[in-house]
Amino acid sequence: MDPILKLLIYLYLCAGVQCVHQMPWLPCQFTDEHVFVNNEGHTETQHIHREAMLQFGQKGDAPVNPHAITFLVTGSKLDLRRYVEGVEAEQLECELRRYSTEGIHVRWPVKGAQEYNRWFSCTLKHTKGLFTVTGFLRHPSDQPPSGQQDYRSWPAIGDREILTTTVVMVIKTQSPSVKAGLGSQLKLPCQFAVDHQRPDVTVEWHWQRRGERIALFSHASRSGKTEGTGVGLKSLAGGDASYTLPFVKMSSEGTYICSVSVTPLFASLDISLQIEEAPRVSLNIGPALSLQEGAEQKVICEAESYYPLDVGIVWYEQDPAVSGQRVGAPLPKELQNVLLSSHKHNQDKTYSLSAFFYLKASLRNSGRQFTCSVSHQSLRVPIKKSFILTVEEPGSWMFTLTVGFIVVTLLGILYVMLPYLHSARKHSVQKKPY
Repeated sequence: MDPILKLLIYLYLCAGVQCVHQMPWLPCQFTDEHVFVNNEGHTETQHIHREAMLQFGQKGDAPVNPHAITFLVTGSKLDLRRYVEGVEAEQLECELRRYSTEGIHVRWPVKGAQEYNRWFSCTLKHTKGLFTVTGFLRHPSDQPPSGQQDYRSWPAIGDREILTTTVVMVIKTQSPSVKAGLGSQLKLPCQFAVDHQRPDVTVEWHWQRRGERIALFSHASRSGKTEGTGVGLKSLAGGDASYTLPFVKMSSEGTYICSVSVTPLFASLDISLQIEEAPRVSLNIGPALSLQEGAEQKVICEAESYYPLDVGIVWYEQDPAVSGQRVGAPLPKELQNVLLSSHKHNQDKTYSLSAFFYLKASLRNSGRQFTCSVSHQSLRVPIKKSFILTVEEPGSWMFTLTVGFIVVTLLGILYVMLPYLHSARKHSVQKKPY
């Protein structure tokens, strides 16, 4: 085959699968455990942070870093890298831990599996919190359990030891932290996969807040028993355990826990839901305000129905003629005589707050623009509402009223006199002899 054609085919295949081998290894922190009984007879756990490498390859491959513990992940039906596609290694935080089966011993049901296994968990987190992936690594062993809880007798792992493993189960959430507005429909993502067909899997969702914990959904594949709603069973069969909230309420806020169990493994992911409702901002006057010099007007900026509590309201004063200048424009002046009302707690658990001041009309402020700026964590940019003040002299008002009064009076006299003038003219015409 033409070498150029081979290269094109290779590039095409790489584009289609995003080159699975583009991430051959990841530096990780291995959090080891030393469990012991203290002088008072209580069990304590000492966490030891050790350097490790998560290396993808084949059994017998040389370690990338011979000075670290190597977790060599060999081929299986599951590939952890598929769950972090499109992400650079620098954007991932990797942590490895021992996993305790709490004394439960089950032969893992895959072809060629040995009787005994040592288990490890590998958690990959995006540095910006975009996702969390947890995979379980199976390390075959010919050593039977010690007959006690495994964490009481962890086998020692050398500083340069190579542990050949396979990925047997993966659970992932795309959004560990979610923000939503009231009344919206929300889908909390949770996907999982197991390395063998028809696994005996149990999926559960719980809601937790301030010590309260409520079961939302559960499904056991062996019995087919389902309790609760929110997860589609067809989607669940394909590994999608995402939970749907049809209508977000204030009481929906809290931590949602997606858990997947395949004996002897149990994995759970927390998804934090925070309610964010943007404020509605309004002024008690229109975009233009006309006052006579010396008059006083109470100006109110109202921020309504927002959540959570903290909100910022600031009044500014500025010359609108220079507000559009990009260079050299003076900064708006913050008003200091602004008062805040107390927070109002609405029936739907949202809040309202107003900021007001008393504006005394002065000719030097005529034409000035007054702006209320409201900031809140639900807003990318503050909401601004403005009005322009026009101030008129008292003399001009008096002159206008006087002229208007004279014009109205003259029109009234003319209206009254017109019938008399018309009658007199008609009478004079009738008296003429010709």
